[in-house]
Amino acid sequence: MLPEDLLIFLDDQIPCRKSQIRQIASLLGPDIPSPPTLVLHGLEATGKSLTTEAVLAAVLTSHAIVRSRECITARHLLERTVLACRDALNEKDRSGAHKNVDGRCESVTVLVVQLQQLLQGQKKFVLVFDGIDRQREAPPTLLPALARLGEIIPNLTIVLIVTAPRPRFLHLAGVPHIYFPPYDRSESLTILSRMPQPIFSTTSTEEDLPEEIFLERQEDDAWLWSRFCGAVWESLGKGAARDIMSFASACGRLWEPFVQPIRDGLYGTRDFSKLIVRNRALFQGETALVERLVPVATADAPKKTLGNPHTLPYYTSHLLLAAYLASHNPSRLDSTFFMKAASLKRRKRRTGPAAPKTRPSKHRKIQRKLLGPQAFILERMLAIFHAIVPDEIPGGTGDVMAQMAMLASRRLLVKTAAAADVLEQGTKWRVNVGWEYIVGVARGVRFELEGWLVE
Repeated sequence: MLPEDLLIFLDDQIPCRKSQIRQIASLLGPDIPSPPTLVLHGLEATGKSLTTEAVLAAVLTSHAIVRSRECITARHLLERTVLACRDALNEKDRSGAHKNVDGRCESVTVLVVQLQQLLQGQKKFVLVFDGIDRQREAPPTLLPALARLGEIIPNLTIVLIVTAPRPRFLHLAGVPHIYFPPYDRSESLTILSRMPQPIFSTTSTEEDLPEEIFLERQEDDAWLWSRFCGAVWESLGKGAARDIMSFASACGRLWEPFVQPIRDGLYGTRDFSKLIVRNRALFQGETALVERLVPVATADAPKKTLGNPHTLPYYTSHLLLAAYLASHNPSRLDSTFFMKAASLKRRKRRTGPAAPKTRPSKHRKIQRKLLGPQAFILERMLAIFHAIVPDEIPGGTGDVMAQMAMLASRRLLVKTAAAADVLEQGTKWRVNVGWEYIVGVARGVRFELEGWLVE
């Protein structure tokens, strides 16, 4: 076991990993026997690699670390393993006895021979494979073969750092596992509180400022940063940040706009409640959680230059309204809604006595505007168009057909049945806009759309 002062140093260097540090130190210490294979597993950003490297450096055990993300193929991984072991032994020995070792390694069998030559006469050597479960172009037998290297070479211990190991992924029983759980709220806040961000972005160093002012600023930074991180965790980090790295990234993005009122002189460094109320919009959105290559202001700039999406020409708007009415009104009621004689009769009936009440239906009716648009023929839409346009149409039928083609090119109208000619009168069409869009078009030409739709 490590001395108590060394364990305290490691706990201070790697916070919130006290149990894992002691387990690794007890298994990989230089004076005690170690298992041939050890598996460290846990989600991303849980301190597996950092803890392993710090403990191995503290216990003074000869070791080499091979990172799989730096290796392109399985052969590249094996050759990198041989070279890493050679460099680690040369750094410890300083005699250069292993300089002549060839780094070529085509298979795991050659790796065994190379490691036996390198580790001959060594007491203990730890070989760490970091992220080995994400190795590119790895054969299915790579992990079980690497796990058995410790059984073939007596003074070698293999440490496999993986994210989520499958059951029996090594095809080997009795392998010790050490789990690194994700950081909870208190652990995340403890880690981030060790690196407070400055409130005032100044280039002054400690020598330029008086000692009292410098210490006071450090105290204010730590006080405000810890409370700010707690507010970010409660609003965003608890449900959206997947690990401590994304949580720290969200805090870093929100920190500058959060402390901007302090830099402007509106609030003091201890007015945390007022800052929360003023910047509550920062904690209600998810802007800090989205990775952007372009700043938010630049990304939103083109949207400001866009005009009203409902601005269509006058007769084109009526043509689109006619298509919407043809798609959502049944054809059997066209004479009731769009004939002038029928509209006069409806007006006269309204002035007379009230019609007798009909018996309510047992079945609930769904509004037609909530249903999908139905197909219609071109002749019916043109008839409705001539009925709803209040004045004479200039240009004749040719101008109407040109506007019809323009609506089809913008995908506001879509064809549902094939025909030889797109504008043939027997072609079936369907409107391709929703209720919110068509209401905006109707308001632009002052058309009462609700009065022409079936309830």
